[in-house]
Amino acid sequence: MNAPDRFELFILADGEKKISETPFAGMANTSDFLMKKEDHTLGNLLAEHLKMHPKVLMAGYKKVLLRVQTDGTITPKEAIVEVCKQLVASLGHLSREFTREYELRRMATVGEQQQGANGGL
Repeated sequence: MNAPDRFELFILADGEKKISETPFAGMANTSDFLMKKEDHTLGNLLAEHLKMHPKVLMAGYKKVLLRVQTDGTITPKEAIVEVCKQLVASLGHLSREFTREYELRRMATVGEQQQGANGGL
């Protein structure tokens, strides 16, 4: 078969940059960000959260090319950095909440099992 090795789908070659920024000449305060070896998951996540940023006028992606336009008070790169920090914080919160709920459920299950083993006492 001529299929590429799986690692080639996500490991960058020596000297290859993960993200590159190119200012977009067609609109003020706009840049295109090319993200190598990423897919719809990251593109959609960033685009949707950038749209919620109060200073971002437009964010959209096609494949792994993300275009961001701001109101000019911050650069598109600054907007992406802010949104990435917010996403990391949100995902950290989600992880902590999930872990807490999981541990509470596990303790409840252990308690129920112990009660059953003691004849419901």
